[in-house]
Amino acid sequence: MALASVFSLACAQAGAQAGATDSSQAAPADATGDTVQAAPAGSARMDVVTVTATRRREPVRDVPLRVETLATEALERSGAASLTDYVGSLPGVHVASDGGPGRGQVNIRGVSVGSMSAPTVGIYVDEVAFGSSTSFVGEAVSALDLSLLDLHHVELLRGPQGTLYGAGAMGGLLKYVTNEPDATGFSGKAGLALRESKGGGLGHTENAVLNIPLGGGVAAMRVAAFNQRDGGYIDAAGAVSGKHVNDGDTRGARVSVLFDPSRKLRVRLTATRQNIERDGTSIVQYDAATGQPLYGDLTHKLYRAEPYTIKTGLLSGDIEYDLGWARLNVIGSHQRFDGDTALDATEIFGGEGMNFVALDNVIALRKRTAEVRLTSARGPLEWLLGYFHNKEKGNREQRLWAQLSDLSESTLVTSGQPSSFTENAVYGDLTWNPARAWSFTVGARAARNRQVYGTVTNGVKDFESPGKDSSKTYLATARYSLDKFSSVYLRAASGYRPGGPNPPALDQNGNVVPGAPLSFAADTLWSYEVGYKADLLDKRLFVELALFDIRWDKLQQPIAVGATTLTGNAGKAGSRGAELALRYQLDDHFSLDGSLAYTDAKLKEDAPALGASGARLPNSARLSTMLGGRYSYELAGKPAYLGVTVRQVGARNAGFDSPTTSIPNFRMPGYTLVDLQAGVDINGWELGAYVRNLADKRALSGADTALTAFGGPLRVTPVQPRTFGMNLARAF
Repeated sequence: MALASVFSLACAQAGAQAGATDSSQAAPADATGDTVQAAPAGSARMDVVTVTATRRREPVRDVPLRVETLATEALERSGAASLTDYVGSLPGVHVASDGGPGRGQVNIRGVSVGSMSAPTVGIYVDEVAFGSSTSFVGEAVSALDLSLLDLHHVELLRGPQGTLYGAGAMGGLLKYVTNEPDATGFSGKAGLALRESKGGGLGHTENAVLNIPLGGGVAAMRVAAFNQRDGGYIDAAGAVSGKHVNDGDTRGARVSVLFDPSRKLRVRLTATRQNIERDGTSIVQYDAATGQPLYGDLTHKLYRAEPYTIKTGLLSGDIEYDLGWARLNVIGSHQRFDGDTALDATEIFGGEGMNFVALDNVIALRKRTAEVRLTSARGPLEWLLGYFHNKEKGNREQRLWAQLSDLSESTLVTSGQPSSFTENAVYGDLTWNPARAWSFTVGARAARNRQVYGTVTNGVKDFESPGKDSSKTYLATARYSLDKFSSVYLRAASGYRPGGPNPPALDQNGNVVPGAPLSFAADTLWSYEVGYKADLLDKRLFVELALFDIRWDKLQQPIAVGATTLTGNAGKAGSRGAELALRYQLDDHFSLDGSLAYTDAKLKEDAPALGASGARLPNSARLSTMLGGRYSYELAGKPAYLGVTVRQVGARNAGFDSPTTSIPNFRMPGYTLVDLQAGVDINGWELGAYVRNLADKRALSGADTALTAFGGPLRVTPVQPRTFGMNLARAF
């Protein structure tokens, strides 16, 4: 038990914050999700894990930051299919799902008040910031859920990243790193996967990747495409009944072109498109008092269907030029996000003469970014200087309507929320390396933004309000190398979310409520972290320990004024905790990985719209752990593997217990899940099998309590039931 306790503290999925150039040079990723350099044949040692979290390639033990990376190959072998699977299983990270892929919000180290209007975790695709920085287009509950389509790995940085990555990255950063084209030769890969959940329908995935050299070894093109069918496992009761109503498709493609004409110049252009389409959500109604489903196991009562679609598109370019004295990067992007969701609102607004009442939501975001960055060469004094520009235009349209008993439709109300956001920022850092063992870094970012927000009701403009804001974030780190294989560090960093305008508050009669806040301010936090990293036992054991203290001020939160919900600022919160990660290579065949996170996140001052001082912040388990083992061997002379992963998450609150809160509480119970993996390589054919949620537990990955305040049911998203799957792939 003592040995198991030690290894349950760990998962050294050492991370990378790589730019496009650096990620192409990264060492191959092993099945545990770690980016490692190959060990010599016959050796059980694990060589140095290298990352570029500070935009400079260096060993992970030298990076003064808690970073992780998840290799795509390992995720595919485990059957991971969505953001909840990718990072939601990491201790100290929570993906609050709201009904399926593409409908979730991410929080790290407890930085969440539950129902968030603006995200607290930044999202990047390669070097491009994706998604809105504002609270007006629903990005907080629509974190980019990108398929594993030709990804190199998924990165996670814990703690505020406001200096290098700007607004919204106050809790951390999630980054998708794609594979680059390779000009050295033609290659490709094709795959087929089948899976089925207990009581659900058959799902399948087909994918293919082609890498095509162009122009005599100085250019290449990479094309990837996939089609994924989810069989569904939620049944519907009521007026709309059926089996597997959460089935649907996800399709996507990526084209990337790389020009590398000289040692100094590299140009990469990439286009990515993904569509998520579901016939229904994965939501089940629960009784908030008993914590049990109202209409049966994995059953959702519906008066009308709740289909949804989420479409994302991204065009990006990265020009890199070596000036000799510095590296110049010029990065630009154009992106779009379109969401169309339907909510069955009959239990709230339904009445006599109505078959059902529906609330339709349509979200549209168009965003352009530009960034210029200079990075010095390595030396005793290193520096980085950048400029970032972001321009967004968004709109959220809602229609509340009813189908009457004679099958005619009646629109009850329509509303629109057009908005725009423009941000300009300069940032930089300075690193001093006075001796081989010491390194000190200071950094800062200054940003100014302007935004406009308005509302339109039943086609008539209610108001339009401009706003502007400025912010500054800071970073300071100190690192000391104890020896060649271990180091300690101190880190202080800040982060923020922009403020913005509020609409006029209206009472029940439609009159303006005087004295209501016309705007809300940015909320900010500071994080203080101390850490230790080391390669021990002749590099067979990697250890990473971090202790953190987060202090969050002016919390943005929903407040009810009359019949209107506004955004306000009130109170303080804090999160303290510890994270421990280990990776142990016992011998040439057997390895263990594990991690532990202890997070104590709570309000530090009374916040009337949330709760009293001392109340726990939502969606944050005090204790969560993960333990994994992998055994590599030969099966009939062919390379094979067996793996097992055990994930444990403690109880979490979905809201607050205060009678005045705008986010009522529900206690989500803790859970333990077991996953199995196995595979063999037969002459280049990779055959794998997996079982997720072996014991078929009804764990809850999210709980929406918003409707309980109006007498409606609790809407929860259960973890997928026991799922069997097989993968077949061939590289050429």
